[in-house]
Amino acid sequence: MSEVLLQNEGMLRMSFFLGVFVLMAIFEALLPRRRREMPRLFRWSNNLGIVVLDSLIVKLCFPVLAVGMAVIAEDRSWGLFNLVDLPLWLSFVLSILLLDMAIYFQHVLFHVSPMLWRLHRVHHTDLEFDVTTGIRFHPVEIAMSMGIKLLLVLLLGPPVIAVLVFEVLLNASAMFNHSNFSIPVQLDKALRRLIVTPDMHRVHHSVIPRETNSNYGFFLPWWDSLFGTYCDQPLEGHQGMTIGIANYREPKDMRLDKLLGQPFANRSE
Repeated sequence: MSEVLLQNEGMLRMSFFLGVFVLMAIFEALLPRRRREMPRLFRWSNNLGIVVLDSLIVKLCFPVLAVGMAVIAEDRSWGLFNLVDLPLWLSFVLSILLLDMAIYFQHVLFHVSPMLWRLHRVHHTDLEFDVTTGIRFHPVEIAMSMGIKLLLVLLLGPPVIAVLVFEVLLNASAMFNHSNFSIPVQLDKALRRLIVTPDMHRVHHSVIPRETNSNYGFFLPWWDSLFGTYCDQPLEGHQGMTIGIANYREPKDMRLDKLLGQPFANRSE
C-alpha cells in the first residue's frame, strides 16, 4: 500500500493542485471579493514563475520528499507512531493535527525571526490577494520548509497515507484561503470553525502589522484561537483594507527577478 501511494504521489498531488487551482480561479472570476487593480497576466506570470523555480529547487535539493520519508520511517520503524501501537485511524488523525500545528508554529517563526521574515515577506509583498498568492514563496523558504517537514515526518513516523493527505490538504487549503472570492458572511462564520477561510486569512495579509501578525493558520483555524493570534476582521474592512507591506508598493516589486532578490536587499521596513 505504501509503495503504491509513493509511486502515484506525483500524479495525485498534481491532479489535486490543478483541480483546486482552476476551481478557485473560476470562483474568483464569478464571485470576486475585492476588485482587481493589477493586470492578472503580469501578477500571475511572476507568481507562477516562482512556483516553477520552487519545484525545480525541491527536486534538485531533496532526493526524497515527505511521503518518501514516511515510507522510509515505516520500513525502519522510525518515529513516534511506528513505536506505539495505535489504531490506524487514530494515528492518521493525530498525525494530521500535529503536522498542521507544526506548520502553524513554523509560520509564526518565519514572522518573528528577522532573518526568516526577509524570506517570508516575499509572500506578503503581493499587492493583491488571490489564488496565486497562496503558492508564491521564495525558493529558499520552500527548501527550508521541506527540510523542517522531513524532520517532522522522521520524528513522528506518521502513516504514509496521512502524510500524502496532509500534503494535498496543505496545498489545496493554501490556494483556497488565499482566493479572492466572496463567501456569504454566515457561511464564512460556520466554515471558519473547521477550516481557515479566505476572509480569515486575508486579515493576515493586511499592511497593518498587528493584523499581519495574526491568523497564521493554513488549514485548521483552531491554533490561532488556542494560542491567542486570532483576529476576527480587519480594522478597515475587507473592501477597504490595504494588502501587502508598506515599503513594497511599486508594481516593479512584483517582477520575478525582484522577488528572488528581495530577501537580500537592504530596503528598510
